[in-house]
Amino acid sequence: MLVEVCPLDELPMGSMKLVSAGSITVGVFNCGGSIYAIEDRCSHDDGPLAEGDWDTDSCVVVCPRHGANFDLTTGRPLTLPAFEPVETFPVVVEDGVVKVDV
Repeated sequence: MLVEVCPLDELPMGSMKLVSAGSITVGVFNCGGSIYAIEDRCSHDDGPLAEGDWDTDSCVVVCPRHGANFDLTTGRPLTLPAFEPVETFPVVVEDGVVKVDV
């Protein structure tokens, strides 16, 4: 199912948007001109993830609760306390609109 996020020009480099997709929330990031979508759920404690700080150079998001780092491109945790990956989703841009396939 494709979920519309926003027009591409509303997601400039270094920005993030949250989108509801059924029962989950997805964080959509523009990291260096590439768009990534990741589940907004830290695998450590099920808290929010996408609202944390993130590094636009390394495409890493930091869980705001306990500081676990996750790779936006793969969903893999890079630091403890998280040790399980979170889901990532394919992103497409159709007619200038960013969409996530959930």
